Amino acid sequence: MSVRAKKHLGQHFLKDETIAKKIGDTLTLQGYSNVLEIGPGMGVLTKYLIEKNVEIIAMELDRDSVAYLEEHYPNKNLKIISADFLKFDLKDFFNGEPYAITGNFPYNISTQIVFRTLEWRDQIPEFTGMFQKEVAKRICEKEGSKVYGIMSVLVQAFYDAEYLFTVPPTVFNPPPKIDSGVLRLTRKEDYSLPCNEKFFFKVVKTAFQQRRKTLRNSLKVFNISDKLKEDTIFGQRPEQLSVSQFISLTQKLENDAISANDNLHIEH
Repeated sequence: MSVRAKKHLGQHFLKDETIAKKIGDTLTLQGYSNVLEIGPGMGVLTKYLIEKNVEIIAMELDRDSVAYLEEHYPNKNLKIISADFLKFDLKDFFNGEPYAITGNFPYNISTQIVFRTLEWRDQIPEFTGMFQKEVAKRICEKEGSKVYGIMSVLVQAFYDAEYLFTVPPTVFNPPPKIDSGVLRLTRKEDYSLPCNEKFFFKVVKTAFQQRRKTLRNSLKVFNISDKLKEDTIFGQRPEQLSVSQFISLTQKLENDAISANDNLHIEH
């Protein structure tokens, strides 16, 4: 498939070698010796990854790109797979050993890639890569910002997020109409939540669905008791709460539901 044909997948080929090397160097190689590259295209980033002392799986949906990679990068530490990351069983990677994820991610599935990473965080201590700049910024943003939202909270509950650098459209073929941004996610030393995880996700998503409203109004679906409604946290809007405050909020709602003998909203 040509560059033109791949464009509908949201893929823009990186052509700048300096930027490619810089993205490769975002990997710290701490706590893992395996790397999964998503969407390698013609291998501009792959060539810098294979220089590192790691085992690499390059996952590419486009069969023409796979054929190109197999011809030009016959390295013993590189395995090329023609598959869709979003449909692949991630437990099959690296025999259950830890691995990092990196890549120049297709714009239209980049957030889905992040959410899948969260699902498999036990195996993924580090995640780096390139997104649309606004998406990368949103993932790394802190409370108090208008772009702070669901992805910010859910990602930062488990990972430390760093926005590393901006990439201009001119280094791609075809060039996108917007800037790109590169980030790094480093899994927290303790990434278990002191609350019900599914309920935490539900609370965060419900709160931000009506982000202009106070939590007292946006979380009505949880049948909050009159006593709990008096808590000052419910007078705030979701964008004002830090990740730790969202965890505390979830705990309050859990305890409130238990006190009311109402577990309908909490899935275990």
